[in-house]
Amino acid sequence: MLAVLSPGQGSQKPGFLAPWLDLDGVEARLRWWSALAGVDLIHLGTRADADEIKDTARTQPLLVAAALLAAEHLPMHDVALVAGHSVGELGAAALAGVLPAEAAVTLAGVRGHEMAAACALEPTGMAAVLGGDPDEVLAALQSHGLHPANRNGAGQIVAAGAIDGLDKLAAEPPARTRIIRLQVAGAFHTPYMAPAEAALAAVAAGVTASAPARILLSNLDGAPVGHGPETLQRLVRQVTAPVRWDLCMRTLADLGVTGVIELPPAGTLAGLVKRELKGEGAPEIVTLNTPADLPAARRLIARHAGPARPYAPWFRMVVSPAAGRLARAAEATVGAEVRAGQVLGHVTGAQGPVEVTAHDNGLLTEWLAHHDDPVAPGQPLVRIGGTH
Repeated sequence: MLAVLSPGQGSQKPGFLAPWLDLDGVEARLRWWSALAGVDLIHLGTRADADEIKDTARTQPLLVAAALLAAEHLPMHDVALVAGHSVGELGAAALAGVLPAEAAVTLAGVRGHEMAAACALEPTGMAAVLGGDPDEVLAALQSHGLHPANRNGAGQIVAAGAIDGLDKLAAEPPARTRIIRLQVAGAFHTPYMAPAEAALAAVAAGVTASAPARILLSNLDGAPVGHGPETLQRLVRQVTAPVRWDLCMRTLADLGVTGVIELPPAGTLAGLVKRELKGEGAPEIVTLNTPADLPAARRLIARHAGPARPYAPWFRMVVSPAAGRLARAAEATVGAEVRAGQVLGHVTGAQGPVEVTAHDNGLLTEWLAHHDDPVAPGQPLVRIGGTH
């Protein structure tokens, strides 16, 4: 089985789109998409320096456009699975047939602009935590008021939040870790981005989403999504939700993916896959950065193309057992594995606390109510997912 991956912010390099403009139709397509995104994609992809393309408002539509342009030169009908990291999910959704390319580029423009505006509201940032025990790293983040914005696998968790919290983390790093401050504008994929999520939701409400034509993995929980409107909802929510790329890679392994192509600007996701999915059965990888890489990518597709293995996701909803206020259990976080009968939280009302329990084994894919929210009997609280 073959997977095509679309990279996210931080993978861009100055001039990386320049070789693609030699192909017929690329310049015209970029001019059209520039009008939709509200930025000059040709300039950004060819002449802009590193500081200019580091700007969130410019980078996000540029990355989505680059992935879609390159994919147009591949036999995508032979590709069984697509996935993207962060804003790369918009490109992946277009490649899966959920969104038209024009809608993906437009939403990327809105997303980038609104996330940049949210970053300006207060000083926040991000830092990569490399190595260490994952549970100890997550506990350290919580103690400093930080969020695990990206769980990238291969021993990498990205912390995000207030600058003083990041300073404390750097001063008191968890055991056996290395902290690298990231040059980003703010705390992406955290509640700090709530204004951007609301603005993106308002625009996305006018987009018609179709069911995926191939397997499309979600950053929320690594699971395939089979419903167009749900996919669009997840794309919007991902602005404030953590990127669980570790779970996406777990699904690649579970499905038996044998070949991986990363779209331009390629290298980051391919490196994570190479470090995480190693040993016997490790997938063959091609990084597609220039048109000169197209023959190798097409040969990889020819070797690994084939029908997708059946992968039927299911979801179970857990509802409130009583009226009162919800207290979520600390370990009941999105992406966590839960077991039947596990206590996910309590609803405390006039009769005292009542347990909220899971009915099935699976992954906690989404909380539908916030901690300390007032809830009514029968109100959906949390969704648990798995596969048959």
